[in-house]
Amino acid sequence: MPPIEEILAGCRRNHPAAQRQLYDHLAYRLMGVCLRYSPTRAEAEDALQNAFVKIFSNLHQYAGQGPFEAWARRIAVTTAINAYHQRKQRGPHVDCEEAADQAHPDGTPLEQLSAHEVLSLMQTLPLGYRTVLNLYAVEGYSHAEIAELLGISEGTSKSQLSRARHLLEERLVASNKIA
Repeated sequence: MPPIEEILAGCRRNHPAAQRQLYDHLAYRLMGVCLRYSPTRAEAEDALQNAFVKIFSNLHQYAGQGPFEAWARRIAVTTAINAYHQRKQRGPHVDCEEAADQAHPDGTPLEQLSAHEVLSLMQTLPLGYRTVLNLYAVEGYSHAEIAELLGISEGTSKSQLSRARHLLEERLVASNKIA
């Protein structure tokens, strides 16, 4: 695969082969991001496609400061959060499809669980809790940034994170995964 700068230059010239290379390079990682914010795999796939449309449409805005993947990841997160807001307006979503094995153990006491088990367990959390947990613990956003992204207060962000952690712990203990 050519260097990312060469691929980006081709994408800026609207070369389909370069666009395909960029998609192949980022799709797996960005799908993992979208899965964390979507209740079903189908909705995550929709968010991924929308994110790539935005990436290709706004490529001229990438100034080369910082890694390109971080810039693209932020677009994927924002796109998935926008889909979250749209789902929230439509009302609660009852169906939960299990997420594919996209994440990796992070060296915490949960490493005895497979990534699939962790994602499945996280999918059981209410969407608001899961979204705040993902933004804070996985993406590294601050409570102030989460509040701005989701249109909630910082206190609500902190409260939802605390409740998400508590629920996860309860469910892990109930499933005899941890003592």
